[in-house]
Amino acid sequence: TTSRALDRCCASTTDWTALPTAPSPPSLQLLRPVTPMAAMEGDEDFYVRYYTGHKGKFGHEFMEFEIQPNGKLRYANDSGYKSERRDMIRKEVTITPAIIDELKRIINESEVTQEDDNQWPEPDRGGRQELEIKIGSEHISFTCAKIGSLLDVQDSPDPDGLRIFYYLVQDLKCFIFSLISLHFKIKPIP
Repeated sequence: TTSRALDRCCASTTDWTALPTAPSPPSLQLLRPVTPMAAMEGDEDFYVRYYTGHKGKFGHEFMEFEIQPNGKLRYANDSGYKSERRDMIRKEVTITPAIIDELKRIINESEVTQEDDNQWPEPDRGGRQELEIKIGSEHISFTCAKIGSLLDVQDSPDPDGLRIFYYLVQDLKCFIFSLISLHFKIKPIP
């Protein structure tokens, strides 16, 4: 079970109960039901994929999320740490165009599309990060080593570009984890 507000924010692949017809207050604009993604074919293409992972003592451990043009948010996490049984966590939800618009705003305000990863640390034994973004006709892809802290950023030959990437990844992960954890919460928020 989930809360009604959450059902309006992220529609899972299962069919949830009908939404209330009373108008929502302006402060809940992100939670209001809006036009389905299929009806928005004239809008610009939007795709985001983030991957971070490494191969080590516990095998290939990674976390990945992807937002597809049809509004599907897919999340996967595979880790063997503290577990004898290895089960990959997979979640999938459909997000509304309002959520897509917020993701676009976060990406556009970061100005990451103007950056270049040529001087960023190359992936190594410590792991790798990949970020792929497509907004309209712009399509960018970044690959670099895992960034442990801002000290790693400051030591790079391109600290300004890597800082933009680092903060954008933090913002995207926080936003996506919030959507996933709220949508799949066992006890609904009253």
